[in-house]
Amino acid sequence: MDYTVFTGARIFDGERFHEDSALVVGDGRVQAITSCNDRPEAAEHVELDGGVLSPGFIDAQVNGGGGRLLNEDPTPESMYVIADAHRRFGTTALLPTLITDVGSATTHAIEAAIEAVKGERGVVGLHLEGPHLSPARKGAHLPELMRPVEDSDVESFIRAREAIGTLLVTIAAEQVTPRQVQALNEGGVIVSLGHSDCSADEAEARFDAGARGVTHLFNAMSQLGHRTPGLVGAALDHPLAWCGIIADGHHVDPRALRIALRAKRGEGRLFFVTDAMPLVGSDANSFELNGRTVYRKTGDFCSKIVLADGTLAGADIDMASTIRYGVGMLELPLAEALRMATAYPARFLRLADRGHLSPGARADLVHINDGIEATATWIGSKPA
Repeated sequence: MDYTVFTGARIFDGERFHEDSALVVGDGRVQAITSCNDRPEAAEHVELDGGVLSPGFIDAQVNGGGGRLLNEDPTPESMYVIADAHRRFGTTALLPTLITDVGSATTHAIEAAIEAVKGERGVVGLHLEGPHLSPARKGAHLPELMRPVEDSDVESFIRAREAIGTLLVTIAAEQVTPRQVQALNEGGVIVSLGHSDCSADEAEARFDAGARGVTHLFNAMSQLGHRTPGLVGAALDHPLAWCGIIADGHHVDPRALRIALRAKRGEGRLFFVTDAMPLVGSDANSFELNGRTVYRKTGDFCSKIVLADGTLAGADIDMASTIRYGVGMLELPLAEALRMATAYPARFLRLADRGHLSPGARADLVHINDGIEATATWIGSKPA
């Protein structure tokens, strides 16, 4: 076996840091974290200039990047362009995300994902955010395309999951029955509740049936009240519910996120998603979404993406910037901020060999400097 040894940086293994250590990889997999003195002699040596070597970032919600929007061109090529754009910022695994659209777009996105996951380009599945959402919490989605889940949809999702490997679907609790959630979960489909005006009881029934979490906590969902906890309250209280969060300074006030981080109980955790749009990795200042123009507007931490009426329409942030926001604004230790971009999304998505650097894990890696900027990435130990 040909080995590559990484030294010169602190090593974050998905849970904790290792000082003065070497990461040994071979055949695209992690072999060991060892002392620098015990590294294999006959190996390629990569000497890093300080900083941190971490598992590559994992993003469960990426609408676009590099000037491409999946809805506008649901093809394998677009998925690769999106993945390439986000890799510059440390993301080595992502789910291209299709928001509510006509049925043919969903079909094309599924077909594209089946092909795209075969390449070693960072596309590891597909996220379908709609059309089974609530018009009452539509956000930037088109309400006229929203509808309840039918049993034929359940069968189609399960077939798609079998062909793709990882399929995440965002569904409003009021658009799906607990029986359908159970069938989807048993078929390997990851169900996330979102764009929902449901009660806490409705949400809890679907978590108990197998819904795994919520999509962009706080945004486009029933809020936490002292007598009506809503989807936010149910998600924070249910021990098995994972919560994706958009941490960009626009979607959620940092005080609300800090409260949520302290409140979340059980195995489920908060994890970062970007909800990124095509402008990430692009110099453009606008794009088209379902026939509507979306604009980039200057913000304090990062730009925001809005429709003409001011409605937020995704985000203009990358994962490295999200981690910086977590450390700087959410008061997270760097280790926890990294877990929220690596280990936690990997567990949520059931990607057992990603998000950590235990022996046998994929050698998908990112090196970040002291400013939490990505300087290099590797996919399967190959420079990417």
